[in-house]
Amino acid sequence: MRFPASWRVAAPLSIVLALLGGCATTGDSEPAATASAAGPVTLTNCGTPVTVPGPPARAVTMNQSATEIMLALGLQDRMAGTAYLDDEVLPEYAAAYAQVPVLAKEYPSKEKLLDLAPDFVYASFSSAFGDEGAGDRADWQKLGVTTYLSTAGCPKDTRPAKLAMDDVFTEIREIAAIFGVAERAETLIADQKQRIADVSAGAKGARVLWWDGGNDAPSAGACCGGPAMIMSAAGVTNIFDDLTGSWADTNWEAVIERDPDVIVLVDASWDTAAAKQAFLEKHPALKDLPAVRDKRYVTVPFSATSAGVRNVLAVEALARGVGGMSN
Repeated sequence: MRFPASWRVAAPLSIVLALLGGCATTGDSEPAATASAAGPVTLTNCGTPVTVPGPPARAVTMNQSATEIMLALGLQDRMAGTAYLDDEVLPEYAAAYAQVPVLAKEYPSKEKLLDLAPDFVYASFSSAFGDEGAGDRADWQKLGVTTYLSTAGCPKDTRPAKLAMDDVFTEIREIAAIFGVAERAETLIADQKQRIADVSAGAKGARVLWWDGGNDAPSAGACCGGPAMIMSAAGVTNIFDDLTGSWADTNWEAVIERDPDVIVLVDASWDTAAAKQAFLEKHPALKDLPAVRDKRYVTVPFSATSAGVRNVLAVEALARGVGGMSN
């Protein structure tokens, strides 16, 4: 679907992603992960063998996506603590989240985690198991504590070549299996698949720039990470699908040459969508780009770009936003 040169929008059409619902992903995880509530569960996660003898009772989550997957599966009563949100937790999980102790604004120290005596540590980004986070996964295993890392956060050699919604669904299934609530995962996944099917057809063919940030060297959604996964599920075409990685630096000349129909503005506290829009509309070479001139924007919160329960919301916002602009 190419928008005709004469097409215009009378008023700004920034479609803001409402925070209303749930989805997620893991590392080189095998589709095994089937077990009764009593366990044990054995799987491979980011190249690391993981064996859980029984459902954890003192889990700690780090990063928004991991926390919200647990809450979406109704596992707040199994959580001894949580840390590091990028945005407010989704409204439908707020009451459950309020029951879980918040250990730190960012990563808690390893000492603080040890004092908490967790039996399961689950994170979305590899930094959670770095020197400034919980420490190496192998060290926790030696202590008898199971760890789990989302697919998108896996080391490059154990990450999917191209992240897909099925990777998200695998993560949801594996976490549910670990905690003995497999049926909850299937209900959640079926709902998300249906929601995606309901909106994706209306956006097919639209050419999209996913702009994460950077004014001099814009960081765009590239071929293989969360943004590409969301664009693919929404049925749109990523104008920088030829760039490698999850995000890649490009230049404004390439953006002008590829002439996107719609621009996704990632909204983060450190780089807001409003600031991005203002930059585009003041830039001498970009202000006359049809997508900028006609304010064809879709705004997506940063947290919705990480593999997790929010991805379906980004798919819906993008597909409906694009579909509304073409009418």
